[in-house]
Amino acid sequence: MADTLVLLPGMMCDARLFAPQIAAFAADRTVLVPPLTGCNTIAAMAQSVLQSAPPQFALAGLSMGGIVAMEIMRCAPERVTHLALIATNPKAEDPAVSANRERQKAQVRQGHLRAVLRDEMKPNYLADSAHKADILDLCMTMAMQLGPEAFLSQSEALASRPDQQDNLKLVTVPSLILCGKEDRLCPLDRHVLLAQLICGARLEIIDGAGHLPTLEQPEATNTALRIWLDGANTARALPHKEIKHV
Repeated sequence: MADTLVLLPGMMCDARLFAPQIAAFAADRTVLVPPLTGCNTIAAMAQSVLQSAPPQFALAGLSMGGIVAMEIMRCAPERVTHLALIATNPKAEDPAVSANRERQKAQVRQGHLRAVLRDEMKPNYLADSAHKADILDLCMTMAMQLGPEAFLSQSEALASRPDQQDNLKLVTVPSLILCGKEDRLCPLDRHVLLAQLICGARLEIIDGAGHLPTLEQPEATNTALRIWLDGANTARALPHKEIKHV
């Protein structure tokens, strides 16, 4: 029986962020997308995931979900058989980003969640494509349904997150680092760093994608994930290889 695949979504996203991956992999294995709400620290989110996950599982996280995945690797590495970090960042939050986050939180408390999402966050997520407007609409729908309390708690968790660089040097499971070539939130240099920190990790750069490659380029993302899950030995034999999909 194939390992359960646990997918962890980014900030203000839910399982719909991984709809193409669920469709591709659910026939072969159990796929779980635990919610990352109701917690205001990354550590608490990680413990919530561990409580709902099976004893062992393959783990993939995007953006904030990747940060939670790194924390799971810190506190319960024996439970993870494979690790994929997508569009994410191993470093603690920059003070300038935290300051801007405080301003956004103040706006959200005043009832302006939609404006913060529309004007400051979502426009920076995606590469230009014919599907950009539809993906942005989906992102807005997910975020508004999660609501302001989720925004505030997730913002607090991200602002207080620990640096995971030393922890990642201890990872020994088959690992994939995946990013969109046009990601402006978590740019390429962060993913090169991740691939350098994890021994044998495979770096894949997806052309035509920004911060949400799972939705922007689902076929290329699914191909990379399938190699990671089913061809781990091949992936680990080619460390830091860049595969660019058109």
